Amino acid sequence: MSCVLFNELTTASGHKIGQMTLNAERSLNALTLDMIELMLEQLQNWQQDNSIVCVLLDGAGEKAFCAGGDVVNLYKSMTGDGDAYFPEHFFTQEYRLDYLLHSYSKPLICWGHGIVMGGGMGLMSGCSHRVVTERSRLAMPEVTIGLYPDVGGSWFLNRMPGKTGLFLGLTGNSMNAADALFLGLADRFIASECRQQLLDDLCNANWQGNHQSVVASVLRHLEQNSLADWQADSPVQEHFEVINRLMDQDSVADIVTALQTLETEDKWLLRAQQAISHGSPLAINLIARQLQRCRHLSLKEVFQQELALSVQCCRHREFPEGVRALLVDKDGAPQWTFNTLADVDQTLVDEFFTSPWEVNPLAGL
Repeated sequence: MSCVLFNELTTASGHKIGQMTLNAERSLNALTLDMIELMLEQLQNWQQDNSIVCVLLDGAGEKAFCAGGDVVNLYKSMTGDGDAYFPEHFFTQEYRLDYLLHSYSKPLICWGHGIVMGGGMGLMSGCSHRVVTERSRLAMPEVTIGLYPDVGGSWFLNRMPGKTGLFLGLTGNSMNAADALFLGLADRFIASECRQQLLDDLCNANWQGNHQSVVASVLRHLEQNSLADWQADSPVQEHFEVINRLMDQDSVADIVTALQTLETEDKWLLRAQQAISHGSPLAINLIARQLQRCRHLSLKEVFQQELALSVQCCRHREFPEGVRALLVDKDGAPQWTFNTLADVDQTLVDEFFTSPWEVNPLAGL
């Protein structure tokens, strides 16, 4: 069976809704190169098909929409057991897909149920109508594997309220549905039990008018019914003032010190302390600098910058070592290049931000 399922649902008005389902339930719908290229082709075809009025993107199973990218195959290529060109091709195609989602001419609904991490965040953030449920758990935990929040993270983290984007990028703290709505990562909350109702309502809608308005109307109705029975607090919003205070420092070293020395018994903040204490000191530097560099760039420029940085990360030992420790050998004991933040060689950090090419492969976006 295909790793992505495509379906066309006929509406009462004779139009069609394209449904695209990530179909790798055992791997929590982790995004592979095959999945990326299948989605790219189908989305381009549907964009040219006048009968398609809307696209719904979801994931198989109840555990995850998409738990991230296929870093295991990336690990193989980075360690010499595979095509050395694979990382460049993978990230180029992944970012092409993400950019297409952001710029798509038709309504795109993402059913962000369950785990939404890494590459899944890239897919969701590009959709015009992003739905979360009571079981949504979002995160960009790349610091734990020696990487940085890519797939447009350099764009959407910079556009979160206050300094929450920097905090979440550095710590990888998870977010619930209420967090996602507060941060602008999601547009609607709909109870997970309404998944089939969403499909039915989309098929029964009158698509003769503005298609974006039709989708908004359907989602609004389901959200109003869902909110009546939903109560959830947003830890990010609750900790907004302390997050801003901790992140308001003169250097990334001062930020880490402020977080590590914070005296607290708050479990949410303790998780942040633990993550930044065990994360890669090199990656912490990359995350802070990347966010600063991309702060005022266009979306196209952001993806170009991310491609260069991601390829450079694949050429250094930090990223594969993080993947080995967390996902391959699973010993949880990465041997980072630098033991502490103070040890990080800033000249090496500079090298990560040097483009590997004269012409960026995404120059034509």
